[in-house]
Amino acid sequence: MKKAIKVKNIAHIQQINQVVSKYPFDIWIHSKSGMVDAKSILGIFALSLNEELFIVTDDDVDPRKLYAELADYIEIEK
Repeated sequence: MKKAIKVKNIAHIQQINQVVSKYPFDIWIHSKSGMVDAKSILGIFALSLNEELFIVTDDDVDPRKLYAELADYIEIEK
């Protein structure tokens, strides 16, 4: 599953990392420049915040609770 997220500053990176680190399944952040483990704060810092970013989970997990916790960062689908 893939959802667009907005990450504007260092505080957002830290907050997103804290949330995703609580989950036992793989969570990735994908951009044009690559894909990094969302549980790796250094990985997230390596991404360009000027690009469109997506939070990605495997199709076999239920990410609803994760998305609820990240509601402030999830882009509203049009």
